[in-house]
Amino acid sequence: MKRNSSSAKPRSGFVAALDIGTTKICCLIAKPSVERGPYGASGPRVVGIGTHQAQGLRNGAIIDMDAAEHAIRAAVERAELMAGDNIERVVVNVSAGKPKSKLVACDVSIGGHGITEYDIHRLMDPSSLQVGMAEDREIIHKIPVGFTVDGNRGVRDPIGMFGETLGVNVHTVTAAIAPLRNLRAVVERCHLHVDSMVVSPYASALSCLVEDEKKMGAACIDIGGGTTGIALFFDGELVHTEIIPVGGNHITNDIARGLSTPFGHAERMKNLYGTCLASASDDGEVIQVPLVGEDDETGTVQVPRSMLVGIIRPRAEEILDLIQERLEKAGFSQLAGRVVLTGGTSQLTGLGEMASQAFSHHVRMASPRPTEGLAEAVAGPAFSAVSGLLQYAVSEAEEPLESVINMAQPPNGWLGRIGHWLRENF
Repeated sequence: MKRNSSSAKPRSGFVAALDIGTTKICCLIAKPSVERGPYGASGPRVVGIGTHQAQGLRNGAIIDMDAAEHAIRAAVERAELMAGDNIERVVVNVSAGKPKSKLVACDVSIGGHGITEYDIHRLMDPSSLQVGMAEDREIIHKIPVGFTVDGNRGVRDPIGMFGETLGVNVHTVTAAIAPLRNLRAVVERCHLHVDSMVVSPYASALSCLVEDEKKMGAACIDIGGGTTGIALFFDGELVHTEIIPVGGNHITNDIARGLSTPFGHAERMKNLYGTCLASASDDGEVIQVPLVGEDDETGTVQVPRSMLVGIIRPRAEEILDLIQERLEKAGFSQLAGRVVLTGGTSQLTGLGEMASQAFSHHVRMASPRPTEGLAEAVAGPAFSAVSGLLQYAVSEAEEPLESVINMAQPPNGWLGRIGHWLRENF
């Protein structure tokens, strides 16, 4: 995958999403739709898909740069081979660095003049959002969740309105700088540029939640291999997100230790026979369990399925208890919304029913919304994050970053600066 930047340019309009997870790496390359019909654009078309078993990661964090680089290269190369071209830029997910949500209130004086896009970007100045933020943390997202004009709340789009003061509540999502640097570094070692970072549960929510759920209030919970992500939406906006360092791998580890079987066999038993719900027939159903270090047929034991359920259920309850604790702390009970469950571990038999009881909410089991060209093998709950990353990449491609930067800059030239000063002060 080594490239020469002058000769290996990507085709115009390609966007790429790279999901760097604890158990798998997945890369999607797509062509954003430019054809618009009576109901708008038809959406992106996936032209390249690549997956590879994750290496060098633990609970979403990079712990071995070389191993992680190898896995990322393998996934990206497979996607590029299918797409028939190389990519140079990707949108990646963030699961490490202990992401934290915080609501920041900002306001600026507009001197009674009409509000412009420049005023909006002046209001969202990163320097004002970083006040009180620890030096070892970096802003990943800054999402306006409500504007005010002269103290009047509920303003959706203030551009063109008149007033003395423009205010906004900004939902900032931050993470520790060091894990983010490690993530950027390992991607750049693969000769790729990180266009944007998206916190993993936010990406999953983008692909799983419908608009009505976002407006009425919903919690999207992505239970993956090494982490569990939570994204809370209300009134159409992301209002809270966090990541818990537990997931399906912890269940697999419990099985491996409890039954003295290799990790690979423990994962297989979890997928084939695992369930969170006990039944009367469990004691009579026998499972062959290979023992660690034994290669011949004599190195297996027979255990009732009830023993496997007895290992899985307590860990599943612990994960759900941790999620419930975080939801209550974030005030989800006041949102009176619904719970949407996704992620690879969400497919564990009986977990949905157990979650409904734990959360006292209706739980919808979700897969990412269909995307043209997306193969069925990568269309399940385990691929919600990468599908959401692709949607995020497409939305950025439709609104080029350069135009946003230009709007955020003060007017060019001495005449422009004088005109701006006059509008601000008179």
